Amino acid sequence: MLREAVDQDVVLLVVGDPFGATTHSDLVLRARALGISCQVVHNASILTAVGCCGLQLYSFGETVSIVFWTDTWNPESFYDKIARNRSMGLHTLCLLGELKNEISWCAYDMFGTGTADIKMKEQTVENMMRGRRIFEPPRFMSVRQAAEQLLDIVQRRREQGDGNLGKHDLTENTICVGLARVGASDQQLAAGPLAAFIQADLGPPLHSLIVTGHLHPLERDMLSQHALPGWTWPEPYEDHTKTPNTTNAEA
Repeated sequence: MLREAVDQDVVLLVVGDPFGATTHSDLVLRARALGISCQVVHNASILTAVGCCGLQLYSFGETVSIVFWTDTWNPESFYDKIARNRSMGLHTLCLLGELKNEISWCAYDMFGTGTADIKMKEQTVENMMRGRRIFEPPRFMSVRQAAEQLLDIVQRRREQGDGNLGKHDLTENTICVGLARVGASDQQLAAGPLAAFIQADLGPPLHSLIVTGHLHPLERDMLSQHALPGWTWPEPYEDHTKTPNTTNAEA
């Protein structure tokens, strides 16, 4: 692509905002090193579209990716980042990115919808070993599958801690938000405890998940509009996250 761009116009179309992925930053750097000028047209992104659920964007911490586990690869680093965000009272947007040859990346659709894990053109180990270009059907991670993996980690951490969890660890009752097909006419939002998402069906892909931190009363009111069937806020509601030092939400 860069070779062709030396003496003619070349267009790269991507989904979401181009600089939502470091891959595109690398492409710009390589183009400029070759003296090729670049023009970027920005687009919607799930990083801002998540505001539709009512959580305040400046109350989000580091974004994480949750990928499909395999029989031999069960990464948990995203869980520690979620707990770190919660220790500061911050929400966590979980992009559910692609796992391909054990490399995780995050995808966005035309509506700026961060995806759950997507497996595209995935091969079985046997077909890879034999050099067969035979691919499995695409797979999209759902909020339900993401919740199952998070709860598996919660259980392991509980066992490692002799039955106890850290103050900012997730539990079955941690309030989460499921988002599906954000920006589409049939988008769906759901709020409730993490364990409840094991039974939740948000319909077709693409899905994202938010693990909440400290909740401002206005955020609670907004999430109440999207409560899972049969779930209501516990009274009194115990917020186990640290209240942020900033007072923007009170302004």
